[in-house]
This record gives sequence, C-alpha cells and structure tokens, in this order.
Amino acid sequence: MITNLTSINGARAQIAHHGAQVISWIPANRAEQLFLSKTSPLDTDQAIRGGVPVIFPQFGAFGPLPKHGFARDQIWQLRQSESIDRAVFELRDNEATRAIWPHSFLAELTITLSDVALDIDLTIHNTGTSEFEFSAALHTYFRVDQIRDVRITGLKNTRYRDSIAGTECLELADPVIIKEHVDRIYMQAPTHVEVQQKHQRVVIQSKGFSDTVVWNPWEKLGAAIADLEPDGYQHMVCVESAAITKPIQLSAGLIWRASQRLAC
Repeated sequence: MITNLTSINGARAQIAHHGAQVISWIPANRAEQLFLSKTSPLDTDQAIRGGVPVIFPQFGAFGPLPKHGFARDQIWQLRQSESIDRAVFELRDNEATRAIWPHSFLAELTITLSDVALDIDLTIHNTGTSEFEFSAALHTYFRVDQIRDVRITGLKNTRYRDSIAGTECLELADPVIIKEHVDRIYMQAPTHVEVQQKHQRVVIQSKGFSDTVVWNPWEKLGAAIADLEPDGYQHMVCVESAAITKPIQLSAGLIWRASQRLAC
C-alpha cells in the first residue's frame, strides 16, 4: 500500500506502508531526488532497495539481530493523514519483533512535504518497564546522474570508521568524491551536509543523529546485490543520518527523537 503526499505548488512524495519507507520525492519543478532500484519488488515482504529505509533497532551487522534490524521489514500503520502534505506512521512491538528483540516500544515516523523540502522525524518511545539499547538511521538513497560527478561537502575534519578496511580515519577531503566502494560512518558528524551535482544540490540537515553514513557499493559488490539493477551503483549514493557509534540507551517510559530535512 502506498500513501501519496502533495504540496500546494506540486511537490510530490510517496510512502510505502511496508517499512513506512519514502520511495519517491519530487520537489516542485524538480526531478526525482531518490533512487529506487527497478529490480526491487514493492509487493513482497522483502526490504525495499532505495528511497529512505528506516533502520531500527540495529544498524547493519553491529549486533546480534538481522542486518539493519526489523523496522524496514514491518508493515507500519498510517495513523494520521488529515493533510495532503503530511503523514504519520507508527510501529509497535508485536510477536515477530519480540521474537528477536524482547522489548516493548512505539516507533513513530512523521513525513512532512513542502515545495522544496522533505522532513522526516523519527520518534522511539520505550513503552516497557526496563531500559533498552538501539541504533537507528534514515538510510537515504539519493538519485544521481553519475556517481563520479557527485561531490559531498561538509565532512572535512570529521573522523570516520571505514567499514571496509576496519580502520578509523580523519576526513581530509572536501568535497568527498566517490571513485570506489565506500562504506564509512562519520562520527559526531556535522549537522549540515550537501550532495552536489553539476545541475543541483541537496542539503541534508539532521537533528538528534550523531553520525553520518556514506555508502556506495561500486561495481563488484553492486553486481552481487540481487535487488540492485545492473549498473545501479552509478546512479545512487547513500548519505544517511544515523545514531550508530554511540547506541541510544533509552529508559522505560522515555522518548528519543531525531530528524532529517532534505532540501533542494
């Protein structure tokens, strides 16, 4: 099932109830900004390759749960859609989630569309009686004309964990240019990062997220990803607002909030 949002001047967004995943964002008088693999099915229980997957309660393989946790694999409930430019989704713990992560929670995702911006707010409420720990991310896939022409600015002098080499480095480049398989977690990252192309830029502003992930699988790994279209790596880059390196400790009854604004 898909929920559609529109703005007064014609911006559009689509959210799949599977994962509460934004799969399309077209600002007013602009082209599509999000990458969605042509070979990723939308009508199955598989995770969707592209858009903005919600990662919770585990990022990647940093823990005992399945990769990237379970939020992106669950059907979220549309709780509020009274406005044509805003929707609120929620996910509560259920038998399937408790089987692999024995905690009570309420996750809420609010998507708000304006003419040139997309706001995504994530809230995690510990509804149980004991503290739990989690990591989270908004795993944003940006659509680009050609990955070699992309410039990512705002990360200079930020330390990052190179997940390929298993090392920690200091980013000296500005802009960051992707020429190979890249998988980095920038720690205590700036809250303002830009994805720039020759014809446009997208500004990413985050709040409540401590880290920024930059990922592109490049040719070899891209070819091995079954739900990534051939040469798809050339037309995407993931720049993700995340909380990974310092997992969130959330006591019973408390709420954690974080947000990401994408703006052209």
